[in-house]
Amino acid sequence: MTRQDLVLFRPRLALLNGIAAVAGHALVPDAAHATLWVALAGVAILAAGGSALNQVLERDLDRFMERTRHRPLPRGDLSPAMATVLGCACIGAGLLVLAAGGPVPPLLGAVALAWYLAVYTPLKRRTSLALAIGAVSGALPPVIGWTLAGGAPGDYRIILLAGIFFLWQVPHFWLFQRRHADDYRRAGIPLFTPGAGRLGPSFHVRLWLGALAASVLLLPAFGLMGPRMAPWIAAVPLLLIPVCRPRSEATLFSCLNAFPPLMALALLLR
Repeated sequence: MTRQDLVLFRPRLALLNGIAAVAGHALVPDAAHATLWVALAGVAILAAGGSALNQVLERDLDRFMERTRHRPLPRGDLSPAMATVLGCACIGAGLLVLAAGGPVPPLLGAVALAWYLAVYTPLKRRTSLALAIGAVSGALPPVIGWTLAGGAPGDYRIILLAGIFFLWQVPHFWLFQRRHADDYRRAGIPLFTPGAGRLGPSFHVRLWLGALAASVLLLPAFGLMGPRMAPWIAAVPLLLIPVCRPRSEATLFSCLNAFPPLMALALLLR
């Protein structure tokens, strides 16, 4: 498989999901280091498999978009059947790795994957609200990491962290959608365009960024992060608010990519 064919698995996005799982794992006091690597690897491999199946389902749309028309399926380098086999192999491997932590982590992984492929992917063609709905699946990797370390999935601490990752995803992928708006229109995908009137869409991006920063600043009150560390993490979305302008989507999107690794690092060092 060539480097171009690796686009089928979107390794950077898969790694971000794995890092989100590490953040959840880090919340559990005295958790084993071995299960931390299980969380990173298992969730990343599972996300890579989900990406492959997503591209199989959306191969007709990918042909219309400049950003995606060079992927293996639109180029004809891989058949849908082969891509499905590769995706299912990754999913099976990811679930098997997560099973090292008992039945709950792979079950949560399967739920996240099913939500992504069976709910978000078809809704993406029908409604602009799919962006927020799909963020639910991206909020589950921290919960998977938490349960791998022995935490209960209903604990308020992991629910709070999962909520923070939900808040992060909405402006993150919304900015990505705005950056490639012409592609989405060519493919007939509805664009999420709130605030089209007097306030403008940038106001709503700032609102989500402010909510993300405020949620991070709440972490010390719940004992999830030290009071000295939280302001540094909250500074990531806060510093982006003043520079949130039209035509700045690429820069803002890249900067927001730093949030999950910084959150995971801060929780590991707390």
